[in-house]
Amino acid sequence: MEIGKQIKTHRAKLGLSQEEFADKIFVTRQTVSNWENDKSYPDINSLVLMAEVFGVSLDSLVKGDIEEMNEKIKTEDIEYLNKANRRLTLAYIWALFMLVPLLKLFGIWGAVIYGIVFILGFVEAIKVEKQKKKFDIQSYKEINAFMEGKRLDEIEKEREKAKRPYQKILIAIGCAVAAFLLTYLMAVIFKL
Repeated sequence: MEIGKQIKTHRAKLGLSQEEFADKIFVTRQTVSNWENDKSYPDINSLVLMAEVFGVSLDSLVKGDIEEMNEKIKTEDIEYLNKANRRLTLAYIWALFMLVPLLKLFGIWGAVIYGIVFILGFVEAIKVEKQKKKFDIQSYKEINAFMEGKRLDEIEKEREKAKRPYQKILIAIGCAVAAFLLTYLMAVIFKL
């Protein structure tokens, strides 16, 4: 974090000791020391008082920290969504190709195995949907923009919102047709 360096630099520019600075913002010298050594982070009231004493905007005082925190959060969210999408893709591939072979090889136990993997895939789908809802991303274009750390402008966002109902219906119909065709093909291959 940058706030400790910022406090130390601004305090030194004003020629204030930690104790003198602490008196100006109504905290203890130890608190200032902890901030400067990144042992703790100032609360919002202290940040406002510091910005006033230093003669800088609050934004410039914490800007580096905000950008760093946002970048860390964004990176973690993107990694989480990528991992969940990979697990979901594997579950879909499993679901498409394994029902008939599992039934043929293991009978009822094949259906149990298939059901377990189906439930795990469903749980992953819920996780992905929660993540998408958290960032208000629904369409493929919005997901791609999010993964690249970008945002769609307002016009593009409205266009994507208008497409959502149709996209979901078409995806559901396409998946159902593909699943039916694959199941039929597997049944023919395994002569069920």
